[in-house]
Amino acid sequence: MNIEQFETSLKEKGIALNSTQLGQFEKYYETLVEWNEKMNLTAITEKGEVYLKHFYDSISAAFYFDFTKPFRLCDVGAGAGFPSIPLKIAFPHIDVTIVDSLNKRITFLNHLATTLNLEKVQFVHDRAETFGVNPNYRESFDVVTARAVARMSVLSELCLPLVKVGGHFLALKAVNAEEELKTGQKAITALGGKLLNSHTFNLPIEEFDRTIIIIKKEKQTPKKYPRKPGVPGKTPIE
Repeated sequence: MNIEQFETSLKEKGIALNSTQLGQFEKYYETLVEWNEKMNLTAITEKGEVYLKHFYDSISAAFYFDFTKPFRLCDVGAGAGFPSIPLKIAFPHIDVTIVDSLNKRITFLNHLATTLNLEKVQFVHDRAETFGVNPNYRESFDVVTARAVARMSVLSELCLPLVKVGGHFLALKAVNAEEELKTGQKAITALGGKLLNSHTFNLPIEEFDRTIIIIKKEKQTPKKYPRKPGVPGKTPIE
């Protein structure tokens, strides 16, 4: 996907990027590739693939959820900033917090935010399990996102405790999304969530399957969740 295809494909979905935003995506790509030589941020470095599989794929969450209003978003395990930084570039009014367990990725994100002149962004070095019990963050976000972090039964325990009641959890998935939803249903309910929608679509050009799962937070998460670091992954709620 070249830059023109990226711009046109988004415009077809009602998302118009100006020259400043397109310039930010260019700088994002350059910075990602430069830093990737020093640390492992992504296996995908070819420009067209980064634009399709990272930038466009991240923004696809906005095809099925309204990002036009200001809100607080938390991105769990964002790695090199996906999906929240492409969403932040496309929708500058959202307030973004990224939590990641690797400090070197936080260092990269701080540098990236400065390079791209991003405002209303903060990066926290922490595990999702301890971040989710911190009273400064627990149930304080309107939207929580996660992309390719863990299966739904585990991911729900890492993300739903951060969503305020009435807010939403958006999981960006590739393969096996429907199967994950079935096994993750018990966890979603136990943590106060309810499946609102699941949208499956193909990425343009390479036709990869993608699914956006939208869960609404209907009740407060019981205080015992999330459990201690490592426990959700070893013994998921199933």
